[in-house]
Amino acid sequence: MSTQTATPDAPPAPTPPRRAGRRSAPPPDRRGRGITSRVMVNGILAVVAVYTLMPLTWLLIASTKSYRDLFATNPFSLGDFRFLANLTALLEYNDGVFVRWLLNSLLYTVVASGLSTLISVACGYAFDKYAFRGREKWFGVVLVGVLIPSTVVQLPLYLMASELGLVNTYWAVLIPSLVNPFGVYLARVFSEGYVPGEVLEAARMDGAGEVRTFVKVALPMLAPGFVTIFLFSFTASWNNFYGALMMLNDDRLYPVNLGLYMWNQNVYQQPELYPLVIIGSLVAVVPLIVAFLCLQRFWRSGLTAGAVK
Repeated sequence: MSTQTATPDAPPAPTPPRRAGRRSAPPPDRRGRGITSRVMVNGILAVVAVYTLMPLTWLLIASTKSYRDLFATNPFSLGDFRFLANLTALLEYNDGVFVRWLLNSLLYTVVASGLSTLISVACGYAFDKYAFRGREKWFGVVLVGVLIPSTVVQLPLYLMASELGLVNTYWAVLIPSLVNPFGVYLARVFSEGYVPGEVLEAARMDGAGEVRTFVKVALPMLAPGFVTIFLFSFTASWNNFYGALMMLNDDRLYPVNLGLYMWNQNVYQQPELYPLVIIGSLVAVVPLIVAFLCLQRFWRSGLTAGAVK
């Protein structure tokens, strides 16, 4: 009788390790869809860019033309180059009133925007970091102010300014610009994300008062939010046409947009104003472009990086 010894099953051969760093190529159809999506997105962005830049391009070209070439040539074709002559005529017309309007706009915009932004940041910081009675109800009132169009309140503002004797003065334009409900809302959002409570508690433990804590600790952290709110306020104040139209009668107090509007109303009686309105509109856009180019680097600044570990 023979005995057979059962041999154990041999272990399966180990699977060779997959080399790291190699990825399987996507299927051809997926790559094709990805390329098509990129082409579509880039095409849409190109169309939007052309649509956005077309008015500015026309403004640049038209500012170099004479009054005759404005109507005798194609809108996007060049005529006799008269940019410097048009600019000189703009600055010298009516004893340089355009320069006065430009300075008025800078005064209204820079002063009002700076103070408005500081007030908005302080209010947003208080709504975020302090607990007081009726905080959320008062913040709801601020949000209601965001929903009210600015043109709706211009007549009540005019009546109040008239009672105080502020009509046709600089204060009639500056004071209403100090109130910015949307800036308060943005400031609270930025305060929640940029100012950790632990940093404020550490400053208070070191003996800093509330005002010093806000100025020395919180405000530098809120610099990106401050600049963002300032730019929104700057743009709104620079384009504040209806408020200035309601409050001002003296052309020496006009901002640049209201002055250009008054010139444009008289182009049929004074055709020589037409080139001045065009090149004046180009000059009026320059401060906005400069402000955005100079301040855009602060938008994404991570000033609180590493503040809390």
